[in-house]
Amino acid sequence: MEKSIFQRVIDREIPSSIAFENEDYIAIHDINPQAPVHLLVIPKKLSTRLDEIMDPLELGQLYAVAVEVAKAHLTDYMLVTNVGAGAGQTVFHTHIHILGGWETPPKVLGAH
Repeated sequence: MEKSIFQRVIDREIPSSIAFENEDYIAIHDINPQAPVHLLVIPKKLSTRLDEIMDPLELGQLYAVAVEVAKAHLTDYMLVTNVGAGAGQTVFHTHIHILGGWETPPKVLGAH
């Protein structure tokens, strides 16, 4: 199987702007930002979709890291995860988008 772009970033084969890194996760600035601040939190352990992560502690840790990174960069933010091509996932390596920094928040599906 060919490495995903995120695996290549993790392996330092592709340069990226790293916002956070520890032994298990990396957070980078998105190269095609959809918000004034757009970060990606990526587990270093490969899973192609969020719903492949069956360990509740692993899933919780992913979201805990996303919140930690988000709070370090923003006061208000959205966490977005696309699961599958039909939901807009284009890189098949689980990741969470952190989006924020708007003066006026965008209208998004599911927002209340």
